[in-house]
Amino acid sequence: MPGRVHRVVVDAENVRRSAWPNASRTELVELARTWAEHEGAEVLIVFDGAAPDDSPDLLGSGAGSADDVIAELDGPFWLVTSDRALRERVGDRAERFIGGGSFLGELRSVAC
Repeated sequence: MPGRVHRVVVDAENVRRSAWPNASRTELVELARTWAEHEGAEVLIVFDGAAPDDSPDLLGSGAGSADDVIAELDGPFWLVTSDRALRERVGDRAERFIGGGSFLGELRSVAC
């Protein structure tokens, strides 16, 4: 990703469950951070409920849903989700959409 740093927003539960075996929350965070460093990207991982910790690259939805939090974010960003309804809600604030399974596969390949 030459040029400017891309902000990549990850729909955590969608990505975690997009491939078998499912990724744990910890695995997803570790893999996404490694990938972001490798790619020179800024990652924001959005979880339903509470985030695993209070790191600035993790965001919990509290009593709401991660989809609602993501749908309210200012763009531009790349959105990682396979959720078509969320993609429609975000619309053109997303410069690029990446499927959850594809992204998880890439994360796992970078970690090897």
